[in-house]
Amino acid sequence: MADDPFADIPGIEEDLARAEEVLSVRVERRTYDKPVTIVEGFDEDSTDLQDVATKLKKGVGAGGTVSDGTVEIQGDHTDRVPDLLEEMGFNVE
Repeated sequence: MADDPFADIPGIEEDLARAEEVLSVRVERRTYDKPVTIVEGFDEDSTDLQDVATKLKKGVGAGGTVSDGTVEIQGDHTDRVPDLLEEMGFNVE
C-alpha cells in the first residue's frame, strides 16, 4: 500500500471537507425591517460554526450568531461574506 503524500499536512482533512460543502448566502428582513445575512449549507459534523461565525463577524465588523446549523450576521453583507467564505476554503453558490 502506497504512503499518503498528504498525511503530514496539518488540517488537510478539514480543508477537503470545506471544499466539498456548497454554501448559500441570502438576506432576510427581520424585526423593524432590519436585514440579516444568512449563510447555510454547512456540514455541522466537520465544520466549527462558532469559528466560522467569529471570522465572518470580524471580517464585516458586525454582530451575529449561530442558529440551527446556519450563521446569521447582522446587516446586509452579501457583497463581502461570499469572498470571506471562499478565503476560508468554502464553495459558495
